[in-house]
Amino acid sequence: MRAPQSFETERLILKPTSEEDAPFLLALLNSPKWLKYIGDRQVKSVEGAREYIKNKMLPQLQKLGFSNYTVIRKSDKVKLGICGLYDRAGLAGIDIGFAFLPEHEQQGYAFEAAQEIKRAGIEVFGINQMSAITTKDNIASQKLLEKLGFKFTKMVQLPQDEEELLLYEFTNKN
Repeated sequence: MRAPQSFETERLILKPTSEEDAPFLLALLNSPKWLKYIGDRQVKSVEGAREYIKNKMLPQLQKLGFSNYTVIRKSDKVKLGICGLYDRAGLAGIDIGFAFLPEHEQQGYAFEAAQEIKRAGIEVFGINQMSAITTKDNIASQKLLEKLGFKFTKMVQLPQDEEELLLYEFTNKN
């Protein structure tokens, strides 16, 4: 397998999440919107975040060459959020996802990062069909997915999850 790639946009660096990102990930996983829209991952320490990265993110990166990316602002190297492509149980195809710390929302970073990850998915990894899931009440996520060209297709339920989620899908026609 080739070495994992990082990606760049005008304002951002997207690098594969590594164990060094554990303090940042701890904050993100316990932010109010993460807990509300994604769920409590029971990560309560930097060591727990390191284990989460090691057990949940790195295996897919090693297996498929893509996974979770830490989004870093170029101008000051501040870690803003995450964006990635996920091989998620219960979903056909590859899922795109994103989450940002509250102080970095509403500045276009999520769209910029997700647009680059979508492009990389298609052009670098050959993924022509992507999906995305979100909760019924996460209107901001729904709007972002639509702006990225995803279309709502149906309601779904993931294994071991009682909540119905909105499934969005994108197919590259080129």
